[in-house]
Amino acid sequence: MPPVTDPFATLPDAVGRARRHSPFLAMLLDREPEIARLAEQGRLPTAIPVDPDLPVATALRRERRALALTVALGDLAGLYDLTQVTHRLTDFADRALTRAIRAAIEERTPGAEPVGFAAIALGKQGSRELNYSSDIDPILIFDPQTLPRRAREEPEEAAVRIGKRVVELLQARDGDGYVLRVDLRLRPSPEATPIAIPVEGAIAYYESQALTWERAAFIRARAAAGDVALGQRFLDAIRPFVWRRALDFGAVGEIRDLTRRIRDHHAQGQAMGPGYDLKRGRGGIREIEFFAQIHQLIHGGRDPALRAPATRDALARLAEAGRIDAGEAAALSDAYVLLRTIEHRVQMIDDRQTHQLPLGDGLTRVAQLHGLADGDALVAMLAPVTAQVGRFYDALDADERPRLPHDPVLLHERLIAAGLRDTEAAARRIAAWRGGDYAALRSPAAREALDAVLPTLVEALGEAPDPDAALLKLDSLFERMTSAINIFRLLEARPGLASLTVAILSHAAPLSAELARRPALLDGLIDASAFDPVPAVPLLERAMRGGEARQDYQDRLDHVRRVVGELRFALGAQIVAGRADPLEVAGGYARVAEAAVGVLTQATVDEFVAAHGRVPDSELVILALGRMGGAALTHASDLDLVYLFTGEFSAESDGPKPLGATLYYNRLAQRVTAALSVPTQAGPLYPVDTRLRPSGTQGPLVVSVASFAGYQRRDAWTWEHMALTRARPIFGSVEARQAVAAVIADVLNGNRPERDVVAEAGEMRAEMARHKPPQGPLDVKLVPGGLVDLEFAVHRTQLAHRAGFDPDLGRAIAALVGQGLMPPGMARAHDVLTRALVAFRLLVPDGQEPPEPTRPLIARAMGLPDWDAVVATLEATRQEVSQVWQGG
Repeated sequence: MPPVTDPFATLPDAVGRARRHSPFLAMLLDREPEIARLAEQGRLPTAIPVDPDLPVATALRRERRALALTVALGDLAGLYDLTQVTHRLTDFADRALTRAIRAAIEERTPGAEPVGFAAIALGKQGSRELNYSSDIDPILIFDPQTLPRRAREEPEEAAVRIGKRVVELLQARDGDGYVLRVDLRLRPSPEATPIAIPVEGAIAYYESQALTWERAAFIRARAAAGDVALGQRFLDAIRPFVWRRALDFGAVGEIRDLTRRIRDHHAQGQAMGPGYDLKRGRGGIREIEFFAQIHQLIHGGRDPALRAPATRDALARLAEAGRIDAGEAAALSDAYVLLRTIEHRVQMIDDRQTHQLPLGDGLTRVAQLHGLADGDALVAMLAPVTAQVGRFYDALDADERPRLPHDPVLLHERLIAAGLRDTEAAARRIAAWRGGDYAALRSPAAREALDAVLPTLVEALGEAPDPDAALLKLDSLFERMTSAINIFRLLEARPGLASLTVAILSHAAPLSAELARRPALLDGLIDASAFDPVPAVPLLERAMRGGEARQDYQDRLDHVRRVVGELRFALGAQIVAGRADPLEVAGGYARVAEAAVGVLTQATVDEFVAAHGRVPDSELVILALGRMGGAALTHASDLDLVYLFTGEFSAESDGPKPLGATLYYNRLAQRVTAALSVPTQAGPLYPVDTRLRPSGTQGPLVVSVASFAGYQRRDAWTWEHMALTRARPIFGSVEARQAVAAVIADVLNGNRPERDVVAEAGEMRAEMARHKPPQGPLDVKLVPGGLVDLEFAVHRTQLAHRAGFDPDLGRAIAALVGQGLMPPGMARAHDVLTRALVAFRLLVPDGQEPPEPTRPLIARAMGLPDWDAVVATLEATRQEVSQVWQGG
């Protein structure tokens, strides 16, 4: 409608169009003269009066009639947008369902509270998108323990009778019409189950048997009426069924199959023109809804922000998260508004639950009700919109590929084209996969998913430096998998991920081993964010505390291990894919570890406090040293930690099982170490090394901050002060961390025994070289002129000159260079050796010469043109470091 100065000035015109073109609205205008009079004067009622003395069904029918007219006139006049229209209609449906449940329970058990019986709204009621003639699709659940019922009546019998009465109150017709059509066929196995089902039985069904379309239906589920707390408990319980963390690309195929069946069944409504089905036709409302729901099912398990029930909200959030193109999202949203609006016009004509454009004069009537000249104008307006929606939806599987041939000759040709040399062996292996030789491939569904992805896998193998070797590793992965369907669907949907998987199997043994243990790690690589820098520690801690994990301590341990495993795998994949500087990856590894320490330590403290209380005016502090202290880990790093506590060692905890402070914190620290290091069902986490604590392995695991300060100031050796240069408090209150940091700064700046730092550092390095030689020529940590020599040179200079203290080795070197205490080349040496260490720990973990195909990956990670440049750069860097170390 064209804009006007007074928005209500359009109401009289809307009344006229309603009387001329809609028999149903004309009838309502006659039945509701007061609303008609107000509208002709340019007003609408602000509320629909309800007579409390009328029977419930009669009152609801009359309220529905008045509401339908009011909303229709506001819609036709342009006063209400689609959201306002659908919300008002849905809110009425919720109220009506609630009143019907209350009435049904009151009739059977007078005075009983309406508890133990709930309606879960699905479909458009669940998303608050009801249209004028929508039916509602609730699932009725009940709690046998709390449902009101008559004496000697079984809960199941009572629930069914309540449900039948609710349907009767809403659906029965009389002279005032009806309230709502009710469709209960979306409940589990409707042909075999009663209309109301016990809540625990419903939970068991959805956790174990439900189909993909049922998952999609629950995207829009809402506890709408009755015992809402019961309904919400049910929805919370089945949330993992709806929103799976493992990305399910099978949902795409299954929903696409459903779309094809709908198109076939409603074949006459596919062509734009008279008879076109606005809901089910190609490019219609259902395809917009499914487009959003497919992407929600794929990504919503990992990103709760995408779980919006309403279609347009879902499209907007998917676009904001980068899951779909923003332009497509906007176009689909606009199309949804137009198609739903025209659907409403169609339903206004005769109050029929129809979605088809009428034939003949009926089409003209709909067009003129909308304010258009005739049916041709309406079709011309809709045609380009539905064509565009159809193109967007069809593009979801537009790149379907032909299957890999079974014919031996054709298969050999494809394998030769892909670059495999031993094609006979490859063909036998593929035949074994297709024959279900491995456990993960024995079901027909798994073999079908395998067959769909085989062309993608063969292409990916062809990109490997040694396709035959990569095939063997892929075979080993399949052999160790317990389930393969979802992985195959994921690889089929994202061919680039198949190439990366083959590269990981070919080049990165540590990642390959982790993938064999947990194939679902591939899920994390589907998002572009997997190749972004790891976020700050507080955001990581939030992810490790959240997710689907319950608040139980063991679940927390497992959840953190899963999150850490995914993040570390993604960081390693960044190096294999050449998507990140190893220096940035080293920082990411450290942030992930710090977040894990924070979350698991706090969980362990909370668990310990429940049994032993707290030590007054005291807390645990964790100090990180080594590479963890310097916030630059590798994929293989352990955590060098020192446990301290503030307050008096003579204090005692205040819990039901009190402990003295020293015993309290030593037991607590043992549990923290176990939480960080002991493998659980979710796998291992980090090795923890506590040997850098005061007095080493001979001393207690935990000492007070005061004892730590005294030891460092009076008794610590030079090697311990060298370790202290990279100390960083990572757990404890701000005040406690500051107190420990002050002790460290005081010691490093001179409050320590006078020692010959240069001589003792040299002796220590020589001792280390004797007892811990390099593993191989590429052990850039321990080879002469490697990272350890550089670290010793830095720490020697820091302690001797009391300068350049910073746990971050790169920043410490920069400070020393700035003061003229180290040559400028050491900054570059640090970066070269650190990049090499991080890359080598993934790509050549044994420190030996890498295979020829892996060398380009290493060169790329180090920012160098080729392997010869890597060798030359490392040799030159080692010589520079050796000169600084030996010349000190």
